[in-house]
Amino acid sequence: MYTLQSSACFDSAHFLKGYDGKCSNIHGHRFKLEAVIASEELCGDGSERGMIVDFKTFKKDLKKLAEEMDHSLILEAGSLKEKTRAALEEEGFRLVELGFRPTAENLAEYFYGELEERGYQVVLVKVYETPDNCAAYSA
Repeated sequence: MYTLQSSACFDSAHFLKGYDGKCSNIHGHRFKLEAVIASEELCGDGSERGMIVDFKTFKKDLKKLAEEMDHSLILEAGSLKEKTRAALEEEGFRLVELGFRPTAENLAEYFYGELEERGYQVVLVKVYETPDNCAAYSA
């Protein structure tokens, strides 16, 4: 089994509605998204001969996922009052609404699925909220 690993970072805010603690308030992180992909075989011809995929392509796809979240407020659908959401949008704030609570664990699973949809055989995705704390997802 061959593997490749790469990472990308993004700065975003989130909050955990209904959480009993400080994380129920809006706060930010420098998130680090780290992914491992695999293949039993390497490309046999062309410019990617001897590779799973060109690192350039893998890094570009990972960076695009990070950029979709960068400098935004990541929130769970329905976690804000409609008036609050409308006011934030009117002010020009970038909101990324997801169908799940934006925990590191759920974000790791989300990014795993996004990479799979792009055709990668994903082994593991980690999402770091701090340099020392991360959540991981593998199927």
